[in-house]
Amino acid sequence: MALSRASKTEKVGKLAAELQHSTSAIIGTFKGLTASKDFELRKAIRAAGGSYHVVKNKLAAKASEGTKIEAALQGLKGVSAVAYTSGDPVALAKALSTWVKDNAEFTFKLGIVDGKVIDVREIGDLATMPGKEELFSKLLFLIQSPAQRLATVINATGRDLAVVINQGVEKGKFAGAAAPAAAAAEAPKVEAAVTEAPAAEAPAAEAQLVAEAHAVEAPAADASAEQPENSTASQGGEAATTDPVEG
Repeated sequence: MALSRASKTEKVGKLAAELQHSTSAIIGTFKGLTASKDFELRKAIRAAGGSYHVVKNKLAAKASEGTKIEAALQGLKGVSAVAYTSGDPVALAKALSTWVKDNAEFTFKLGIVDGKVIDVREIGDLATMPGKEELFSKLLFLIQSPAQRLATVINATGRDLAVVINQGVEKGKFAGAAAPAAAAAEAPKVEAAVTEAPAAEAPAAEAQLVAEAHAVEAPAADASAEQPENSTASQGGEAATTDPVEG
């Protein structure tokens, strides 16, 4: 039964709204697919975070205009079914590939991932890749692993150092270092006693030198004290001999 223009417009609008945020899609065809198998296929696609529709080719081309999966829905021929998702394309490819292995009634036509159209072989390759969650887990492990190893090494170094120091203390390895330290502490006291002794003896030595100097200078002072008397007598004698004799 042919669809009216209004019905076609409504279907295109609904499909366009669903495809608007889709980033990946896988388009296939089927022949002799029973209702029970169709239900199982839809269930597997929903579990992978996708949606599924059997579409008319012209309506799909119209509805996909302006979307990221537009290139995959242009020029389709024959019976077409589209599974699309805004999530992980690998999960969708895995779910479809697993289901198709046991159900030959469904075959792939092409796919599209982030605007790039892929063929049937590339859909199989996509299904063998690790999913986003698995990739994130591996990336997180690679980021955390060096930090964990570094922390382990640092902690081990601290523990080993503590063990070595503890063993050295128990075996008295550090006693030799304590004795020089005590001797070094007493050395300034001995030097202080040595330097203080000359300082105490200095005044006595200076007093002895002063006394000896006075003893040497005393005779010289006495001689100078007697000189005036000799000088007077001499002068008196000279006066006596020089006076004229009265005749």
